[in-house]
Amino acid sequence: MPQAAWSNKRERQYEHIKSSAVKRGTGTKRAEEIAARTVNKERAQHGESRTASKTSTQDMSPSRRGGLRSHGGAQGRTYKQLYAEAASRGIKGRSSMNKSALEKALAR
Repeated sequence: MPQAAWSNKRERQYEHIKSSAVKRGTGTKRAEEIAARTVNKERAQHGESRTASKTSTQDMSPSRRGGLRSHGGAQGRTYKQLYAEAASRGIKGRSSMNKSALEKALAR
C-alpha cells in the first residue's frame, strides 16, 4: 500500500516488487503485502522511518536475502514432498511410513 511518507524511489520499488510477485502467480493482495513489507523494511534499514523493529534493522536486507530462506522451513520438507520422492525412487512400504520414517528411508 503506497504511503505518503514514501519517496518516489520507494514507490517505484513497491510497484516493481508487486508486479514481479503477480507475474510469479501470487495473488494481488498477497503481492501488495509482500511489496509493502519489503519496502518498509528497506526504509527501516536505511533510517527513513521513525520507528523500526530490532529485526528490521539487524537482519539482512530483503534484496540481499532473496530466496535464501524460502522453502526450507523449520521442519524441512513436508510429508507429501517426502512421499513423492519415495515414490519416484520406488521405496517399498512408503504408504505405511510416517514423516520421520520417510526421511530415514530417503537418507539411505
